[in-house]
Amino acid sequence: MRSNQVRLNCGVTMPLIGLGTYSFQNDRKTTELAVHMALKMGYRHFDTAKIYGSEAALGNSLTEAIQDGTVQREDIFVTSKLWGSHHHDPVSALKQTLKNMGMEHLDIDNLGWYGWKCLDLGLCRSVGLSNFSSKKVEQLLEFANVPPAVNQVEMHPMWRQARLREVCGDHKIHVSAYSPTGGPGNSWGFNTCSGQPSHPVHCSQAQSNCSPGCTEMGVVKGVKYKLEERKIMRGEFLVNQTTSPYKTLEDLWDDEI
Repeated sequence: MRSNQVRLNCGVTMPLIGLGTYSFQNDRKTTELAVHMALKMGYRHFDTAKIYGSEAALGNSLTEAIQDGTVQREDIFVTSKLWGSHHHDPVSALKQTLKNMGMEHLDIDNLGWYGWKCLDLGLCRSVGLSNFSSKKVEQLLEFANVPPAVNQVEMHPMWRQARLREVCGDHKIHVSAYSPTGGPGNSWGFNTCSGQPSHPVHCSQAQSNCSPGCTEMGVVKGVKYKLEERKIMRGEFLVNQTTSPYKTLEDLWDDEI
């Protein structure tokens, strides 16, 4: 196996570096051009989701590349994610994704709690998770018949996901990073840089020591080492005493951030 690949716990081989196809502009021609350029550069892993609006553009680009002999289908690894509003029927959601992309199967679908039937139906080669905390991973493993192969989360030098990587490593779940170099708006989390003091510090208190990578990776605001989720977003609209499984804000908080 090549050094730019990883063998997942299900036996499927996944390229470590992939191209994400989310864009604020969501321009189909731009996405198709980016995919064609990425294929020429050697990319073989592509990431999409229904909410991105890029499924059709990605599928069209990959189909063209296969038809003109640039790549073969077995050389390409395609990842997608199930959107939160589709958890009641993941099979239909994945079938729609495949229709949008003009494909017979995905290589991995990050389905969350209820998507294992898609694997049994041959709609995907492996199943994974997206944005699962270590607490939710452990809860899932208590009843999952098939362990997830991947957990895709935000992870970069400023937000290292130490606890999550430990838990996933114990269960042979590969942790895949999005925003791996950080970015504007992703400035909260673990902000210790190479060469910084080992204890948590506020970045404004250590600017004289902060490496250039801190600003290059989009870390433009000083933040605390640990922030409660409820300070990031008040989740009252998810909480009620009748229809919601969450009765208090504490039910939403994994105490991991």
